[in-house]
Amino acid sequence: MTSTARAAQDADSGRATPADGADRPPARAARLRDALRRSCPDLAVSLCFVLAAGWLSYGLWLDPTTRTLALNPEDQILIEWFMANDTRILLGDFTLVSDRLNAPDGFNMMANATMIVPGLLLMPVTLLFGAATTFAVLIAGNLAATSIGWYFLYTRTLRARRVPAVVGAAFCGFAPGMVSQSNSHPHITAQWLVPALVWCVVRMAQLADPALPEGGTRANRRLLGLAVLLAALVCTQVFVGEEVLFLTAGALALTAVGYVVARPRYALRVLPRFGGALLVSAVLSIAVLAYPLWVQFYGPQSVPNGIFSPDYFSADLASYPAISPLSLFGSSDATRLSTGAAEYNTFLGLPLLLLTVALAWWLRRRPLVIPMTITGLLCAWLSLGPRVVVNGSRTETWAPYSLLRDKPVIEGALPMRFALVLIPVIATLLVLALDRASTAPLGAATRIAVPAAVAAALIPIVPAPLPTADREPVPTFISAGHWRDCVPADGVLVPVPLPTPQEPEKMRWAAAANAEFRLPEGFFIAPYAAGGKASMGTFKQPTSALLSQVATSGQVPAVTDAERGQASRDVAFWGASCMVLAQTEPNAPALRQTLEALYGPATSAVDVWLWRF
Repeated sequence: MTSTARAAQDADSGRATPADGADRPPARAARLRDALRRSCPDLAVSLCFVLAAGWLSYGLWLDPTTRTLALNPEDQILIEWFMANDTRILLGDFTLVSDRLNAPDGFNMMANATMIVPGLLLMPVTLLFGAATTFAVLIAGNLAATSIGWYFLYTRTLRARRVPAVVGAAFCGFAPGMVSQSNSHPHITAQWLVPALVWCVVRMAQLADPALPEGGTRANRRLLGLAVLLAALVCTQVFVGEEVLFLTAGALALTAVGYVVARPRYALRVLPRFGGALLVSAVLSIAVLAYPLWVQFYGPQSVPNGIFSPDYFSADLASYPAISPLSLFGSSDATRLSTGAAEYNTFLGLPLLLLTVALAWWLRRRPLVIPMTITGLLCAWLSLGPRVVVNGSRTETWAPYSLLRDKPVIEGALPMRFALVLIPVIATLLVLALDRASTAPLGAATRIAVPAAVAAALIPIVPAPLPTADREPVPTFISAGHWRDCVPADGVLVPVPLPTPQEPEKMRWAAAANAEFRLPEGFFIAPYAAGGKASMGTFKQPTSALLSQVATSGQVPAVTDAERGQASRDVAFWGASCMVLAQTEPNAPALRQTLEALYGPATSAVDVWLWRF
């Protein structure tokens, strides 16, 4: 058919006849412009979250390689090493029991917060700019991405208006607990998959309801797809942060039970298909995670118990009405109410606590509010540990965590971190309240009172930038790659003094080299306590203990033949290729004299002394 005949036929049928498709590109461009116009507010909100996260962590961005989080530099070194170690996947190193640390025994990556997925996602940053820059991206990125995720959940699933969604999402990402955990605990702040997990569960429940138009038999395929997606998200979150997954699953389970009690007819209607979809997700997740979890709990270098005492890592009841020392209006006096700057999980402030109670009562007729509030209260109670602590004094008052104490898997979670569940609970109440207030009749008191009360409760806990400090640069011998002259591929480099959980500084050397060489000892969780129980780090070899003593005291000991023999045996045990002492190391002259008495004269190379074996 000719173009003229086709045009005539189109005209007869009443269809438009664009000349040679000339109108199609403009139409396509118009649709693109409309889509961008609709997306502009969301993009602007996301950019604001990114800028806020960058502002909070700006102290690291001045020079990531020589800047550190002042309140928890040890864990920062550990995370940087993890990020560097993840780049070894490019070399085909997919093992979950790494030999890069604690040579020759290695360590169990699944028993440690290794954050494999973030390491893979940020691998280009690590290879181009170094693990320290990756750490800075991770700290800021977790806060921003978590806020963005909750923002889209509130606007798309909860159907909240933009301003209430921004407030709730900002609280999810920048609450006192999140800012506190940003002090080198990115495995806890990496909560950007949590909104997706919640969305999956909510959509599965909606599609499982046969009473809804979309809940009929035609929804089965979509329900199955969501079950597969939920399994994929669960498996991914395991390699992001297992503790976050544990808290999320527990909170969702408690809320679901509360919802069943509140709406039993709805539960009976939904449960068969919803339960089936959850079963599919569980089976798929178990199939994928069976081996990694076996490695974690039964594989080499696995640990049979949690390393952290629930009696020590329990929340002080007096910390709930306190203002976090990391907030603009906080006070350093409140630090005594927590175990450290990375665990201000419960510092919500009295105004916000009172507002939360008021909003829960005001919104109590919403089906979601009562189950969600009960979940928050239970998690707050669990955060108090086995016995309630008030203002630094441990009482004999019983708390429900006593029922969970020493239970497998659960014992690995710190009681005080159950309080992190309150963040999305409170945020959702804020969103629902602000959204309801915005629909009040013009001039209604609630339209003014609710936003004012929210502002009054949130302003005192607005976060301040994370405190940072300078740190020594890595020796040029390491950063410029000169170490390859004395350590073969996959060889063992022994830094002096050796890294420990209290002094892990030398792990920065390996991080700067993307874990291309192995290190003895180090900072990790392993089964070296009595009876094969969990320990932080390993026991020191005699030569390592001697060098640590010299590094601390600056005194050169009298070295005997017995100590020289032991030094040779320790080198053989480690499989060491060379031993390296930075010339800028504190008490370097005393350490050099001791090492020369043990191993003979040193060789000077760039800015270190070294001994080859």
